[in-house]
Amino acid sequence: MNAHSSRRQFAKSALALLPVSSALAAINSKIDGVRLGVQTYSFRDLPLDDAIKAMVAIGLGECELFESHAQPNGIEGPRKLLEGGASMTPDQRKAAFADLQTKLSEWRRTAPMDYFHGLKKKFNDAGIEIYAYNLSFSDKTPDEEIDRCFQAAKALGVGVVTTSSRVPVAKRMQPLAEKHKLLLAVHGHSNIKDPDEFATPDSFAKALSFGKNMRINLDIGHFTAAGFNPVDYITEKHDKIVIIHLKDRKKDNGPNTVWGEGDTPIKGVLQLLKQNKYPIRAYIEYEYKGTGTSQEEVAKCYAYAKAALA
Repeated sequence: MNAHSSRRQFAKSALALLPVSSALAAINSKIDGVRLGVQTYSFRDLPLDDAIKAMVAIGLGECELFESHAQPNGIEGPRKLLEGGASMTPDQRKAAFADLQTKLSEWRRTAPMDYFHGLKKKFNDAGIEIYAYNLSFSDKTPDEEIDRCFQAAKALGVGVVTTSSRVPVAKRMQPLAEKHKLLLAVHGHSNIKDPDEFATPDSFAKALSFGKNMRINLDIGHFTAAGFNPVDYITEKHDKIVIIHLKDRKKDNGPNTVWGEGDTPIKGVLQLLKQNKYPIRAYIEYEYKGTGTSQEEVAKCYAYAKAALA
């Protein structure tokens, strides 16, 4: 079978997994002018169809699509690797991870654009907007693979790509994103000791210097844990921030917590967006260890955010 036939067969079999559904009215999760949504990583225990059903049930009308959710059965591999980690030797775990990376690279390079058009329709039919596509790459990812992922982002209809990649990789991504007329928003964590990690205001300033299409995806939980004030930073850099991730963490690199039990000023941030009418999307990222299902915990987070905006 030649490459063209292989891609066509892949599209046919993959899209067959997408259920046919009648289009629903667009879900409105805008509260007091603030666009609330979810990073689908929050539903990392669920396959895509169930994640979409959860979003509909909760009433969330927009999202940042986690790349693993875009892949057919993409959540299964990492989850099985995590579940089997305790019984694996370090060499077995390394080999399993390398196998996953090889399969991911092959999928990125061969998945046809019609497949992503089908994904976009699936979300549209559920009344959900995909606002951003979350793509992260290693130092070894070739430019050709990154470029094709940006083509996929365009096929999904998004104008924003978010990334947790390190500083040198984001610098390589920038001209490719600009070529495709995409905004590239770097996502930070809380490792302030590594200069190649996005975590500090200085590291975000470095990202913004790469090009006019660079933006920030500010995770307010990680930013707080790293020792910074997200309210002050958003006030200063609001025109360069396209998405914030809502979560609660303790200071001094403390753990993720149930919302309201950590040090992150979630209410202060949401009130800032509301009062200043900043066009920044505020997306739930469920990462604490909850007592319910991911759907139940994200619903709790959504209720907390709505109460914080009252």
